[in-house]
Amino acid sequence: MIVCKVIGHVWATKKEEGLTGFKLMVVQETETAKGNGTVFVAADVVCAGIGDQVLVVTGSTARKAVGSDACPIDATIVGIIDSLEIDREKASMEE
Repeated sequence: MIVCKVIGHVWATKKEEGLTGFKLMVVQETETAKGNGTVFVAADVVCAGIGDQVLVVTGSTARKAVGSDACPIDATIVGIIDSLEIDREKASMEE
């Protein structure tokens, strides 16, 4: 799973038929030591909103999360994070 932040919506009037009915969101991986993370599109099955921190799965797990191994999806938002705790000792040493 990847921790991401939802940064936008995708509207597509023309798309692959297998994407019909899916809410598509633009997400960005949580910042890393190298800077901002990768930005990509994920299907949303948990009704996330812009600004939410979310859990994203990729690959075959993303297709299983939407209930279809045949759909053209390679990333799915599967959870909205309420809180996130990181090793406080390590975080304070990096500051």
